Amino acid sequence: MFDLDEGENDSKFGIARRAFIGISASALGYWALRQYLRAQPVEAVGKAGGKPKTVKIVEFTDAGVRQGVVEVQKIVKSDEDWRKQLSPTAYEVTRHADTERAFSGEYWNLHDPGLFRCICCDTALFTSKTKFDSGTGWPSFWEPIAKENILEISDFTFGMTRTAVSCRRCDAHLGHVFDDGPPPTGLRYCMNSVSLRFIKAA
Repeated sequence: MFDLDEGENDSKFGIARRAFIGISASALGYWALRQYLRAQPVEAVGKAGGKPKTVKIVEFTDAGVRQGVVEVQKIVKSDEDWRKQLSPTAYEVTRHADTERAFSGEYWNLHDPGLFRCICCDTALFTSKTKFDSGTGWPSFWEPIAKENILEISDFTFGMTRTAVSCRRCDAHLGHVFDDGPPPTGLRYCMNSVSLRFIKAA
């Protein structure tokens, strides 16, 4: 009888131990995946021939006038160079996919007409014509100024499935896009103010 009880206790301990190991392994795997997705290194050259990578973007004047599609070299810099160029918060957001605190950014409540460019490479990203008050505390837009100028990728951090938005030319993290925006697109491009540079219309 005592042997049976001890066997049951050993069995229960074994199950608990396996569960603990399984949970620990899952947590470690999730942490590793999160780190991998948060800060992917950017290759400075293409895989074939060692030529610099290029992308096609749409150029705009500061007045928001479309100039046409151009092929430009991707902007690639070292962490040290990005740190010199950006504020600490802008660096963490754009280069490591961090998020500024809601209602803390410079542009969440901005209503002036103008153009929003990438803080890292100056690519035109959004216009005040598509900006709306989402009530979230981050500047929100129902569409980018040109789809060619942004990149949308799946983001699985924090146990969620979201769509992250970055600058196509320099891979700066800008924010996320959601499907709860207003007409005509029904989208909400929820951006970080520190990822943007605003140019007020003359």
